[in-house]
Amino acid sequence: MLSPMKQVILSWSSGKDSAWALGALQRDPQVQIIGLLTTVNKDQERVAMHAVRNQLLQEQAASIGLPLHTIELPYPCTNEDYEAIMAGALAACVEAGATHMAFGDLYLEDIRAYRESNLKDTPLEPLFPIWHTPTEELARNLSRPVAEGGVEAYLTCVDPKQVPASFAGRAYDAALLADIAALPVGETGPVDPCGENGEFHTFVVDAPMFSRRIHVQIGELVERDGFVFADFTAVGS
Repeated sequence: MLSPMKQVILSWSSGKDSAWALGALQRDPQVQIIGLLTTVNKDQERVAMHAVRNQLLQEQAASIGLPLHTIELPYPCTNEDYEAIMAGALAACVEAGATHMAFGDLYLEDIRAYRESNLKDTPLEPLFPIWHTPTEELARNLSRPVAEGGVEAYLTCVDPKQVPASFAGRAYDAALLADIAALPVGETGPVDPCGENGEFHTFVVDAPMFSRRIHVQIGELVERDGFVFADFTAVGS
């Protein structure tokens, strides 16, 4: 007897690792993806940390062809508020038929443990489809042209304590990876080419699973809360 299909909702950040996780899930014959779940800043109407505008997030979901579920978070958001809001969101996922929640994490054990802890009192099982993928290998694959299976992504947020502020707004491509590799080793070690330690966050405008490319233009760079953000808008908006 065949095992029942896993009904999966993917935690979607709008960035490259989420896109790669989505591709891995789509290749799994035991998985049916039923939606994307994203946390957004309620006041600013942007994806949390990535600072991607809601309009662009909606365009991603439309291009992928999956329902988008957004979790609105206040800013600032206490741990108590976050946990209460997330509990309601996870209950809604279960109500929608989800049996699993997937994440695009790569190797941070504390983050994985936190995800698993959040789900332990729910019927949802965690999935980590790209866990322990070597980040240098993943970075090379991600930075390939879309026609060769990569993604087109841009840095929307950088931590200037770890990488140059000028990286904000740059394309995630071979040139960027070369510049990352040339950076001096910091106190916590070399900069991860996938930004797994919070060095930077990205926004994907095209990928193999997109039905159409999202056309964007870059606006001003803004420094806020110790980070530098590049403001992307849809062309014509």
